[in-house]
Amino acid sequence: MGTLDGIIDTVSASHPLLPLIGLLKTNGKLVLVGVPDKPPELPVFPLLMGRKIVAGSATGGLRETQEMINFAAKHNITADIELIPIDYVNIAMDRLSKADVRYRFVIDIGNTLKSST
Repeated sequence: MGTLDGIIDTVSASHPLLPLIGLLKTNGKLVLVGVPDKPPELPVFPLLMGRKIVAGSATGGLRETQEMINFAAKHNITADIELIPIDYVNIAMDRLSKADVRYRFVIDIGNTLKSST
């Protein structure tokens, strides 16, 4: 809690923002790029008390994203990634600061969620 400078939220389904806002440091930023089917509930008090910022970026909706995925699949365009467990995030951040990264980090939260239930 209260340890992240920023979060890029790519979720296109309706979901609570309060847990994400709680993860941000003072002056932290939550950037929404997913497009849920209904407007998110935005708790104002935690934003005011923590001087936190919520912003958005129009990267495209579900249709545009699906078109991009279809194009990439048709032309065999893939991404090179390094899949990491959630408990490796601090090491990954250290590696980022040292420019010791060859591929994009992708955090495997699926296995984390399964093991915590």
